[in-house]
Amino acid sequence: MRRRTLLKGAAVSGAAVLGAGYWALPAGPRPAAVSLDGARQVLADLQGRALRSVSGWSPSEVFNHCAQSIDYSIDGYPELKPAWFRHTLGPAAFAVFSSRGAMRHPLDEAIPGAAALTEPSSQALALQRLQAAFERFAEYRGGLQPHFAYGVLDHAEYAEAHVLHLYNHLSLIRPA
Repeated sequence: MRRRTLLKGAAVSGAAVLGAGYWALPAGPRPAAVSLDGARQVLADLQGRALRSVSGWSPSEVFNHCAQSIDYSIDGYPELKPAWFRHTLGPAAFAVFSSRGAMRHPLDEAIPGAAALTEPSSQALALQRLQAAFERFAEYRGGLQPHFAYGVLDHAEYAEAHVLHLYNHLSLIRPA
């Protein structure tokens, strides 16, 4: 009984925080449409350009991180948040991001259990890795693995999540 009450309280509190956070999400212009084609065009436009990060990870680390997330949606995440989170707060957060068309999350927080973001180390190769991950995802027709926080997503929802994730990270990337 106490556990159920605690879980209900946590879910209600989390929903209140997510609702308040909805209005704090950016509503300004995105780099492109929230679509796989839009993201691929943004990445193509970055090829051959010298880039810098205004805070946190380097551009190559950002590209490797986003590629990891895409690959894990197909191959499986190394660690998952608890089931109660993936069935309550995680999907609620994704619903907020989806309805707002923008994601905001800590931009220097690694995926739980993920490999270091050092390979490939060059910006050009990391960008190619990310482009290849988007291509692989676009062509993939098999079952997708549960997101470590959002839980089960279908292909269209995952596509949206990957694009919003990329755009959130690109908010700190500028021409050098």
